[in-house]
Amino acid sequence: MENFLDLASRRQSDRAFDPSRPVEPEKLQYILQSAMVAPSACNAQPYRLIVVDDVELKNKVADTTSSRILGMNHFTKQAPVHIVVVEENPNLTSGIGGVVKNKHFPYIDIGIVAAHITLAAADCGLGSCILGWFDEKKLRSLLSIPARKRVLLDIVLGYSVQPLREKKRKDFDKVVSCNGY
Repeated sequence: MENFLDLASRRQSDRAFDPSRPVEPEKLQYILQSAMVAPSACNAQPYRLIVVDDVELKNKVADTTSSRILGMNHFTKQAPVHIVVVEENPNLTSGIGGVVKNKHFPYIDIGIVAAHITLAAADCGLGSCILGWFDEKKLRSLLSIPARKRVLLDIVLGYSVQPLREKKRKDFDKVVSCNGY
């Protein structure tokens, strides 16, 4: 097993996948089990994960992410798996805590589960990309998601054909401080 920093450094937002290479069921199961152990406020797990791997349906889901005008996200059809993340209501404790602290804990929890999914994918040798740009109404219709539910993310998974890029990040001291702002 490699160390966590190596794994986190290897994980990137991939935008080129081998469309002829499916994700093995055991790898997908590992990724989903990793998502299930993600922490959440008061163990609310305020999300539903919809795995889309049927080729025809996956291509329709991919179409909701693409924009011809902006020329973006056309790579999503290459990815053999989409995991659509739907926001669910938090449990009572998390919901009350969110009101008291003026924080929407489901957004935080969904960020955490998305990180677990993408890091588990990297651990399996897969690439991933987290998407927030899609036609939510069309996506809801395609996947029979109730109108009152919010679709927050579409995470694509597959075997990346994109080379590992150097990570460009802010200087450490611009992001991290000790014992004060």
